[in-house]
Amino acid sequence: MHPLLAAPLRVVNIGLAGFGRDLAANGVPVVHVDWRPPSKFHDLLATLEQRTAQIDEANAEALRRILAADPVLVGVRRAGELIAELDAEPLVLHAGPPLAWERMCGPLRGAVCGAIVFEGWAPDLAAAERLAERGGVRFAPNHHFGAVGPMTGITTRSQPLLVVENRAFGNRVRCTINEGLGKVMRFGGNDAEVLARLAWLRDEFGPLLGRALESKPVPLSPLIARGLAMGDEMHQRNVACTSLLLRALAPSLARAGDPESVARALEFIAGNDQFFLNVGMAMGKSMLDPAQGIAGSTIVTAMSRNGTDFGIRVSALGERWFTAPVEMPQGLYFPGFSAADANPDIGDSAILEAVGLGAFAMAAAPAVAGFVGAGGFQDALGYTRAMAEITVARNPKWTIPALEFEGTPTGIDIRRVVESGIAPAINTGIAHQRAGVGQVGAGIARAPLACFEQALAAFAEHGR
Repeated sequence: MHPLLAAPLRVVNIGLAGFGRDLAANGVPVVHVDWRPPSKFHDLLATLEQRTAQIDEANAEALRRILAADPVLVGVRRAGELIAELDAEPLVLHAGPPLAWERMCGPLRGAVCGAIVFEGWAPDLAAAERLAERGGVRFAPNHHFGAVGPMTGITTRSQPLLVVENRAFGNRVRCTINEGLGKVMRFGGNDAEVLARLAWLRDEFGPLLGRALESKPVPLSPLIARGLAMGDEMHQRNVACTSLLLRALAPSLARAGDPESVARALEFIAGNDQFFLNVGMAMGKSMLDPAQGIAGSTIVTAMSRNGTDFGIRVSALGERWFTAPVEMPQGLYFPGFSAADANPDIGDSAILEAVGLGAFAMAAAPAVAGFVGAGGFQDALGYTRAMAEITVARNPKWTIPALEFEGTPTGIDIRRVVESGIAPAINTGIAHQRAGVGQVGAGIARAPLACFEQALAAFAEHGR
């Protein structure tokens, strides 16, 4: 053996404490050196050190509110009844920060046109596109109306919306019902098959589910805890949570309608492993909204993307968006498709990572790592450990067996993101860049660091 190979291994760890802890836990001697690559925000971070006590106190309050949340799935109602503006004018809500028609990507335009036809504002897709081009409908983010939506995130007046209430604080959040797999509006689908499914959700399934939930609301935090123990991370893998939700709903569904409609409902949920996704998204926003508007807090309260821009909100800075061009996901593609077909990342579903699920909980769902092209079990562990470097705590209610029951990393801190250069990871579906094609793969995207740098600069100015 070469003498160098026989010598004791000693690692010099610079910067990431978590990296050193993992090595030390495996018996490798570690020398810690407090050094990081120079950052152009070094001076700004240094000035914020004078406010560390105040920021930490504010972040502790934000974290307290997040962890105290008691989200419950309480009902389903027509969107126009829940959001009055949807009944007052031709209004289309979409995923991500604000965006004009001229800058919308292909899948989002396709979904908008499908929604316009669905609502009867235009007779066909060509007429719908002309209506949108000339300003005949207004566009706004879901987040501006207490709602979220996956991928394109389209929400219009006739759609049935799931309602999640955070009973600890009394706030409610709405989300569309997951349409199922294949060609769907959330991926830009807009043909007759897509519109017929939406009509069934509106006319039969939504009202039936609403009646079932009236008799038996479903607490969500314990369900998430069980789902994590069963291999879900709640963004790309919802097999366990969908099954658990179906178990909870089945008796009340059976009593809420005639046998045929109940059978169709049960079959629809059972055949859609992602059914729980939309429920989880509404839950995530319901947990984070009470943490918004806390003076001095650097905790991220929303992350979202619209296929063109990525945007974040920060507690102390209220409803202001900090945006940057959205990035392309890296992942695996369905047969016949490649990265050349992909649309940049899109959807409100990054709210799950913002609350500590999705890629932040990938260690609980190693099976999903291969599906999104992240590698194997060790890679899944690595993602969760890396995300712990940019969060302020772990959620003791949501634990991960593979990490000795440590909680999921919770509370993204813009200071830690900028200082470390670690961008939040997001498990995501990949849409085709052309409207009407649908999902072509799944992968991992990163939040642009520029969003966090802008937010940090604004936070520093805001506190002066």
